[in-house]
Amino acid sequence: MILFNKPPFTGNEEKYVLESIKSNKISGDGEFTKKCHKWFEERLNCKKVLLTTSCTHALEMAAILLDIKENDEVIMPSYTFVSTANAFVLRGAKIVFVDIRPDTMNIDETKIEQAITSKTKVIVPVHYAGVSCEMDTIMDIAKKYNLFVVEDAAQGMMSTYKGKALGTIGHFGAYSFHETKNYTSAGEGGLLLINDDRFKDRAEIIREKGTNRSLFFRGMVDKYSWVDLGSSYLMNDMSAAYLWGNLEVADEINQNRLNTWQKYYNGLKILEEESFIILPKIPDECQQNAHMFYLKVKDLKERTELLEYLKENDILAVFHYIPLHSAPAGLKFGIFSGEDKFTTRESEKLIRLPMYYNLEDSKIKKVIITIIDFMKKQRENKC
Repeated sequence: MILFNKPPFTGNEEKYVLESIKSNKISGDGEFTKKCHKWFEERLNCKKVLLTTSCTHALEMAAILLDIKENDEVIMPSYTFVSTANAFVLRGAKIVFVDIRPDTMNIDETKIEQAITSKTKVIVPVHYAGVSCEMDTIMDIAKKYNLFVVEDAAQGMMSTYKGKALGTIGHFGAYSFHETKNYTSAGEGGLLLINDDRFKDRAEIIREKGTNRSLFFRGMVDKYSWVDLGSSYLMNDMSAAYLWGNLEVADEINQNRLNTWQKYYNGLKILEEESFIILPKIPDECQQNAHMFYLKVKDLKERTELLEYLKENDILAVFHYIPLHSAPAGLKFGIFSGEDKFTTRESEKLIRLPMYYNLEDSKIKKVIITIIDFMKKQRENKC
């Protein structure tokens, strides 16, 4: 079976995890956490970053920092993971879903302004497949209406928009290091990127269970105490050690995945030229990270048949999100602004192909040949 995903493993992760264990400092903010923080702040040119236990928790921290309250409204696409919405629903917010663009599957920036009301507080662009939303327009809208922007860049590490790293453009950004992502901290983990100086100090407090413990360890206070609300959002240092093993070769991992993405694209292009499928579109101003390779087929029926055909040929491919606005909790906690012209329709066509670090050429070729074979059979059945 060709698996859909394998967590990235480069060779040094075991060594670093063992070093962390032997250091007798395996809780949060140990030496490997500090190494990772420095890497991200320097590489991304970010004011401050904080490793967290998940991207979900990074988003929750952003919601707390922005003082989201009951009945505040938060704008986001419906085509996203539940954590994007949950982080704000937990604070009492109402979610306002906006339609997506069919070319990138990202939020349609031209539909955001009509969704804004006097209760709107935040816009949450989700960079689907590591391809940036149209951030200039989104930031202009946010400035015009005095709104905050939280980038859900769970899939976006190593991607850029006009040369800027995703997650560093809005007031906050959030990365995921889940095992399905390009880089992992041993299966679960996240990162909060703080791009606004107003929130740097309070972010540390919220992450440390509402205490000023970080100030204490830096010698800035003689004792620490409970000073704000918060929770336990610190990544343990063994997870940070595993992540460090990935970060040391981050460019190699990135290029390897981009090569795989391009091989898929080149091999399947003939099917797009013959109007059998639609391949991903990468806007000129965006540099992607090959987080995923997806294609879109004619409709839900054809998607179901292709997925089954791939499975019969020992290839595990999958579809993706069920739009949140159609889910029970989405109906309870949110509304859809305007017309659902593309969100549901396009989501039902999309298939994600196997994609991971060091995916063998022989497996890539098998996936391509199997899809081409399926489409040939479809054509023959129509004749």
